[in-house]
Amino acid sequence: MTNNLKPRQIEFIEALSDAGCRSELTFAEMQEVCDSSGIYKMPPSWITHDTDRKVRRGVYAIPEIDGVAVSPKSAVAPVPAPVVATAPPVVAGAVEQTVPAAIDMTMGMTGGERQTLVPAKFSGYVKWGHYNDIKTWLKSDRYTSLFITGLSGNGKTLMVEQVCADLKLECFRVNLTCQTDEDDLLGGFRLINGSTVWMDGPVTLAMKSGAILLLDEIDLASDKVMCLQSVLEGKGVYLKKIGQWVTPANGFKVVGTANTKGRGDDTGKFRGTGIMNEAFLERFKYTYEQPYATRATERKILTKAGLADSDFCDCLTKWSEIIRKTYLEGAIDDVVSTRRLVNIVEAFEVFDDKKKALKLCLARFDEDTQDTFLNLYDKVDADTDFNGEETTVEQVGNECPF
Repeated sequence: MTNNLKPRQIEFIEALSDAGCRSELTFAEMQEVCDSSGIYKMPPSWITHDTDRKVRRGVYAIPEIDGVAVSPKSAVAPVPAPVVATAPPVVAGAVEQTVPAAIDMTMGMTGGERQTLVPAKFSGYVKWGHYNDIKTWLKSDRYTSLFITGLSGNGKTLMVEQVCADLKLECFRVNLTCQTDEDDLLGGFRLINGSTVWMDGPVTLAMKSGAILLLDEIDLASDKVMCLQSVLEGKGVYLKKIGQWVTPANGFKVVGTANTKGRGDDTGKFRGTGIMNEAFLERFKYTYEQPYATRATERKILTKAGLADSDFCDCLTKWSEIIRKTYLEGAIDDVVSTRRLVNIVEAFEVFDDKKKALKLCLARFDEDTQDTFLNLYDKVDADTDFNGEETTVEQVGNECPF
């Protein structure tokens, strides 16, 4: 029976039935019917946002498929309308106060379907390093908070995003700065269509959704992130501006990434990072140190990035390995990251010119460093000769067609 459903909802139920679906469906199964029928772009919110329909994480009950009607309360989940945030009058002896409803900004301001925050799968991704460990943690029923540290461009953030993509978990990625505060993270009052309304922040939304909260570049944050103490403990958070306690839904976990261990940076390479509060760091349960990938792994990465020239691939990975060893010994002040190697491959695909690709991707360094890196490349690739060439930022910039 579908007496409580609207015509479009009935049409979707019929499409599910025609596809042979049972009365309990996963999000992915509903998405397949959405793709084939075109009725919705993604599983509709009147199913996914209805707590009465949620069997467990990612699985929803749709008894209408078997001809069983649900209660009117769970038939259609309305989109919360903006609520004017007015301070309630103070009355002697009053106990209860009306709390403004929150607007979910993952939905359109005029309603509509909720956008999915599951990261897209990257076809060129190579699973390596701590990938399997992170995947084990994120698919576990146990709450955890992870801290991943390592030099820039070695795949920390991408690894977390691709684990979420693989597990079909929503991921709220928040890039932190020294100006990020409690209002940015937990939520605050906003002016929407002339009315002042409460709007949940990404941390609150991630907790309510049972999603993964990815705090990126966390060592750039100030002590204002101390508002997340109870969040990192997995206990939830009190939204003092509206007097609500938010308890995290099942599946919620926190991952922080950083270039340092929260002790500051003496090299001058990670400007803005500072010494983080020990009480805050202590609430991250486990720490993973992410190094750069091995030569064998980087060869796979560059091959998947589109580099068909195996000799060039071998030269690039050997060259970067030499630079990193020299950097760790303190002989040079800069390093070539995995991200920069991929950039070189992409430039080579565009221009089919190894020397030009290398120069374009090294132009961000000072001239002495550029010369050092190019001369080192000469030693691993007999087909190139950078000796005696003047390589300046201006020269490379003039060659670039962008």
